[in-house]
Amino acid sequence: MSLEVKVPPVGESITSGVLGAWHKKEGEYVKEGEILFEVETDKVTSEVFAEKSGQLKQLVAQGATIEIGQVVAQIDTSVAAPAGAPVVQAAVALSAAAPVPQKKASSESATLTPAARFHVEDKGVNPTEIAGTGKGGRITKGDVLGHTPTANSPVSPLPVTSNNGGSRQSRKPLSPIRRKIAQRLLAAQQENAILTTFNEVDMSSVMTLRSKIQDRFTAKHGIKLGFMSFFVKAVTASLKEIPALNSRIENDELVENHYYDIGVAVSTEKGLMVPIIRNADQLSFAGIEKAIGEYAVKARNGKITLPDMEGGSFTITNGGTFGSLLSTPIINPPQSGILGMHSIQERPVAINGRVEIRPMMYLALSYDHRVVDGKGAVTFLVRIKEFIENPGIAVMDL
Repeated sequence: MSLEVKVPPVGESITSGVLGAWHKKEGEYVKEGEILFEVETDKVTSEVFAEKSGQLKQLVAQGATIEIGQVVAQIDTSVAAPAGAPVVQAAVALSAAAPVPQKKASSESATLTPAARFHVEDKGVNPTEIAGTGKGGRITKGDVLGHTPTANSPVSPLPVTSNNGGSRQSRKPLSPIRRKIAQRLLAAQQENAILTTFNEVDMSSVMTLRSKIQDRFTAKHGIKLGFMSFFVKAVTASLKEIPALNSRIENDELVENHYYDIGVAVSTEKGLMVPIIRNADQLSFAGIEKAIGEYAVKARNGKITLPDMEGGSFTITNGGTFGSLLSTPIINPPQSGILGMHSIQERPVAINGRVEIRPMMYLALSYDHRVVDGKGAVTFLVRIKEFIENPGIAVMDL
């Protein structure tokens, strides 16, 4: 019996994508629950699993454009498993459990996903040093990206290939996500009256508080206290005072949001994604940090889904992660504002008539001037500055 493998729905309004990578070879015997291929769309990348065991027949090549519902492969379920084949649990049974690192594989038995193999070659790491969290100890892309090579580790035994043939140029089609990012950024510039205002904040108080309570916070909540949770708290408090930044223009109407779903920009291999922290104003510092931590794991493993990114009333992006000192972030339509964080640098500043060295960060607020006046934007940044420089405000709910 032949079972058709179709491209499943991956999100509302998504009708097509690209077959990103085959995880199984033509003619290979696949087991129920194993990953067959990846579907890359303009928003997310999804894995498709085998519904039944059998021999795989590929009908569509890797990199081809595919439609939702299209038949891309067939599984001949009448073919018996080869002798000695290991038993693989179904993906449904594993989906509720967190991945558990397996013992490190030997050089002969190391099994990598196609994406993991690419990054092993790209980073020049030895796959035998990486603990796989995939099914049966399989090494995933997230395992490779999260791996820190040990001193004097041998380079990867995998052959490193080049597809440019020694040419001074190479061409490849944009991925669906990169195309969508390009379209959205251009549309944001053309359809919104974007203006950016700046301020700087002294991080001394937050850094001192964080260092004092870090051990107790981690012991109680099982996660470290970062800077982002302070800024999420500061943003939600400031949005309540300047509600225009929590609204958007829709046709000829101004839509005011009475919720605080804050997007936190995350850089991934496939481009910038903005997962949403829902009802951020109702979360504790620990709740915010846990939400950010979960998204970070999803981002490393390519598991961020469309529902994770839908909605959102305001966005925070941290260019300081990459060393940026100052930038003008572009708003994430249809939102009306985005806060840009940057690198913390020690600089001389005037404090009560004296020059002191303080850890300073530049802040940038880009906003849609059609919705937000300059006074509101400047006031918003001043409130952020006050909140970060006086973190007790959060404790006293002032």
